[in-house]
Amino acid sequence: MQALSEAVGEGDDDALCLAAARSGDQAAFGRLVRRHQSNVRRQLRHALRGDAALADELAQDSFVLAWRHIGEFRGDARFATWLHRIAHRRFLMHTRAQASRPDRCVAPDDGGALQDAHAVPAADVAMRLDVERALAVLPDTQRLALVHCFHLDLSHDEAASVLGWPVGTLKSHVARGKAALRVALAAWAPATGAQR
Repeated sequence: MQALSEAVGEGDDDALCLAAARSGDQAAFGRLVRRHQSNVRRQLRHALRGDAALADELAQDSFVLAWRHIGEFRGDARFATWLHRIAHRRFLMHTRAQASRPDRCVAPDDGGALQDAHAVPAADVAMRLDVERALAVLPDTQRLALVHCFHLDLSHDEAASVLGWPVGTLKSHVARGKAALRVALAAWAPATGAQR
């Protein structure tokens, strides 16, 4: 194990880090966490409609679960897909636990969209905020489908696997979600042709 651990560095791909982590190398697993944590947090933040603090908590829980079950990773999917599946299941567990507490209301956190506001033009920030708000009001199925396919850049097959849906169902939710976003964001559509 020590030879494998010494051979794995920060720039190595997931397969090498995964092999070392499966041998008990916590540092290699730490590199995997650093590599994937922002996408897992983004996934959960969107699923939780902007609750960044809860997303961080559930992301941490997801990585703990991944470490505990690293030996069960079979390699049928990419490591990132497996992590997203764990995070989605952790989100579902949280949602079910909260079902008995319908009084809990979370306002969307626009802080995620404003993180780098000073580095981008105001119009880009405004558009990003409008997209985040439009996503937040979509039905859960449409929002989750769009987040997994576009924000997390998963293929339809990977996103369907993470969400536990048939691919056709995922594609339907993506199409409906895109149509709803087109309507909600119509003001951002480029002008076509001259007005008569």
